Parts: sequence; structure tokens; C-alpha cells
Amino acid sequence: MSDAVDGLRVMRAGPLALLQDAGRCGVRRLGVTQGGPADLHGWAWANHLVGNAWGTPALEVTFGGLELVAERDLTVAVAGADLGATLDGAPLDGWRSFSLEAGQRLAFATPVNGLRAYLAVAGGFAAPPVLGSVACVVREGLGGHDGRGHRLAEGDRLRVTPQRAGRGCELGHEAPSEARIDYRRPAELSLLPGAQVGEFSGESLYRAFNAPWRVDDRADRMGVRLAGPPLSCRMTSMISEGIGLGAVQVPPDGQPIALLNDRQTIGGYPRLGALTPLACSRLAQCLPGQEVRLKAVATEPALEDYRRFRAAFA
Repeated sequence: MSDAVDGLRVMRAGPLALLQDAGRCGVRRLGVTQGGPADLHGWAWANHLVGNAWGTPALEVTFGGLELVAERDLTVAVAGADLGATLDGAPLDGWRSFSLEAGQRLAFATPVNGLRAYLAVAGGFAAPPVLGSVACVVREGLGGHDGRGHRLAEGDRLRVTPQRAGRGCELGHEAPSEARIDYRRPAELSLLPGAQVGEFSGESLYRAFNAPWRVDDRADRMGVRLAGPPLSCRMTSMISEGIGLGAVQVPPDGQPIALLNDRQTIGGYPRLGALTPLACSRLAQCLPGQEVRLKAVATEPALEDYRRFRAAFA
């Protein structure tokens, strides 16, 4: 961080704005979760549009309500949800890079399409790494702009790393239309069946993959509860085991819970399986009440989809 400089000042904090890199890997054996962007797709595109390498910290803005003022000239990009962003009061289109001049104000209002927007700055935001990552996990008090897991607050300053030579980007660089997701449409979530899937009744499995589910209002970065027909499992108890990203647990009430980036590291409920990383990203953009459907997929097609996604940002 020795070459970092002040880049943005927080004028209004909003409910939840967190600094996220690609996540904290290799620490779940310590009981520490991964963090990282809830919507990997939107985060990756924001960084790509300003020429940043994979893993560069960007700001995750949930629900909006954030207002920032630039303290120097910056090249930035906004991707992911449409939170009614404005630049000096004028509407701002997402999914492209643009110039933010010193003194200009960038504000996010309320959700229009999706839930989480991502703000990236050329060169990346700078923050002290904790256990090898700046990913902010509020519950654990780790990472973020201050290294202590705090969400942004009024008066905070976001420091930036000057862009390295040779990595520049064009102003107005836009994501292709196929990358821009309409988060208002019903989502189809790819799920890899798990070790306990055979313990669910045949009727429950039919319901799981053929009935619509609704996103419950009990949803955050830890997990999203899905409301729909109750699922029945023959297992009444099990030894707790490690929980990966996207694990879909089914507690005794029969309502599935899809676990996301800030999940616990172990759990003892039977699982239908695990959502793919891109399915987790799609679910993270769903507002309470939105309809989703689960789609069982095999490992190889799911891996190929993810490889294609990552290849776009190599």
C-alpha cells in the first residue's frame, strides 16, 4: 500500500458497501469463511472494463444509498445491478468505463434491476490484506477498507493504487450485450446434486427441480432461504461436515437454504447439492419475492461453463 493515494471520500454510506477481492482462500480449516464478491460475474466485469487483473479489489454496493466524491481524476466502471447510479445528478449507464474527475459525485440510489452493483477503479482499491485477502467479512471482523471488516461509513476514504503502465483501458469501454443480465427475469440456477440427494423422497426431488421457488426476505451474504413446497429427507441427523460455496442445505422445515460467500464453514443439515459459482452470482442479484428454479446439472458441463467464464478475464 506504500504507493496508494486517496481516491474517493464517502459522503453518504448507505446500508452495505464492502470492499471485495476474489476471496480469502485456504483458511476454512481455521473456521474462517471466504468472503469475496457475492456476484462474481458483475465484479469480474467491473474490473475488466478498467483493465484490472483478476482478483483486484472492487467495491460491492448492496441496495444503494451510497454517495462518493472523487478526490482525484480516476477511471472507473460500474457493473452488476442497476441501483439508479448518477454522476453529478445525471443518470449513469452501467457496464462501461468512464472518467470520474476530482470533485465529481457518484451516487447510488435504490434497486432498479438487481441488488448488488460493483464499482471498480483502474489500478484497484488499496487496503491492508488480512490472511492474504482484503475481502470484507463483517461477521468475522476481517478485511475491507480498514482491515477490520467494517462496512463503509460517512467520512471514510477509499485509497487507490495508481494504474500500472501497460494495463490501460479505453474510456467508454462497454461490456457486450450478452454479458448484461436482466436480473428481473426468473432465474434458472444450476445445481450439482450432492452426497445426500438420494436421501430425499422421490416426490421431494420432483418438487425441488420442477416447482418454482421464491427468494425469502431472510437473505444476506451468508445465505438465501428459498420458499416453496417443503422437502422431505429420510435423514434425521448427521455429523457436521465442511460447507462449500453454493451448498443447498435443507433444515427440518423443508425449506432450502443456499449458502453464499459469508457462510459458516461447517453444517449438519442434509444437502440437495451445490449451486455452481455462476448460479450463486445470479441468486445474489435476486430481490425478495423473485422466482427462481433449480436445474440439476452434471459436473463436466458445469466446469466447462465456468472455464469459459474465466477465460474471458484471463
